[in-house]
Amino acid sequence: MAENKRQISSAVATAVGLGAIIGAGIYVLSGTAIALAGSYAIFAFLFVGVLAVIISLELGELGSLLPNVKGAAYSYTYKALGSEMGFVSGILGYMAYSTSIGAIALGFGSYLSSLLGIPLAVYAIPSAIALILALSVVNMFGVRKAAKADFWLVLIKIGVLILFVLFAVYVALSNPQIGLSNVSFTFQGNILEGIFAASVAVFFAYSGFQSISSLTDRIEGGSKGYVKAILSAVVVSIILYVLVVAAMLILAPASQYKIAADPLSYALSAVHAPSWLFVVVDIGALIATTSATLAMILTSSRYLYQISDDRLLPKYFRKYNNKTDVAQNGILISALIGIVVLFAGNIYIIAAISNFGLLFNYLIVGLDVMHFRRNKANLPFKMPLYPYLPIAGIILIFIMFAGMPNEALVIGSVMIMLLIAVYYVLREAEMKKVIHIRLFK
Repeated sequence: MAENKRQISSAVATAVGLGAIIGAGIYVLSGTAIALAGSYAIFAFLFVGVLAVIISLELGELGSLLPNVKGAAYSYTYKALGSEMGFVSGILGYMAYSTSIGAIALGFGSYLSSLLGIPLAVYAIPSAIALILALSVVNMFGVRKAAKADFWLVLIKIGVLILFVLFAVYVALSNPQIGLSNVSFTFQGNILEGIFAASVAVFFAYSGFQSISSLTDRIEGGSKGYVKAILSAVVVSIILYVLVVAAMLILAPASQYKIAADPLSYALSAVHAPSWLFVVVDIGALIATTSATLAMILTSSRYLYQISDDRLLPKYFRKYNNKTDVAQNGILISALIGIVVLFAGNIYIIAAISNFGLLFNYLIVGLDVMHFRRNKANLPFKMPLYPYLPIAGIILIFIMFAGMPNEALVIGSVMIMLLIAVYYVLREAEMKKVIHIRLFK
């Protein structure tokens, strides 16, 4: 009975996913996507949405097979491909989620500065640090309480986004010439290159759905509840993203958007929106970024715990409070990394570096699905159109890599090489036997 009390409904699990997805994206990086691709940013959101659906189906299949792991994509890779690939993908995935804490919290600081009318450069980072520390304390009280808090935060911020869209519709109906002229599909430069570059930022906006995967063992209804939650979160986010980006393009020309962490406030200022709407949207953005930061701290801490529980990291990271279902040291370390990232500069580069780890993880997830299918595992849920969808997902991920800034590709590649070297140094230190296999007959 005590175990059942820690269960969360699929609706609450969906809210956790939406909390991470929506806060990490539309309130923070939508303007960046428009700055990179113009009005074609809508296609970037759709393109990445398709990839997110494929990945969520893969995670749904793997989560139905392995419902009791806390490390999401890492755990599936560890079980399917072994400790070496598990170590590399696990650390990359953890770094992706822990660094995203800083990027999202910076969005919180930017909107707070906008709401209070105080200098962004002076107060954005201190506000972000305060948020990370406060939410780390909230997470210490337990998964179930954090998830339920997220449910109500999600309902509020979805309502604010709908209000933003309705205001844009009102502006378009009142001044149809202004609204239509802003949504212009003309773009200086290579259109596909712009869409792929925007997709890097947009993927960060969708990436939060894996936060549900780290709660698989706590979702009511088992694999069915889990699959329902992760697909619902992705589909709802696609619809909201497309509507909000279209609304932003109605309110201001695409050419005026820049890489900044508070794009919705800028869109409203372009049409001199009423002051009360600024306040409502800024409050919605604060709630959204709070919710997303909360979810990312929770996800990254459980990720780190699972890697340590598989004995790929020292015992220190294994500290776990069974009463509250919380990885305590994982929360503290994730918070520290999130704070350090705040001083890294450009939010687009931060998002791109985070995305490298996520994309690498999802690339391997497609191989995990193929592994378990080939070994005829007993799967409660099977993704449709196998093997075509996993292959399509792998191709789309390579396209995403091609659109990344050079800094992210270099840093990500160096991290992979370093992790492989560290793995074998640690393995040699433990005097583990060398394994020889034959790849070909």
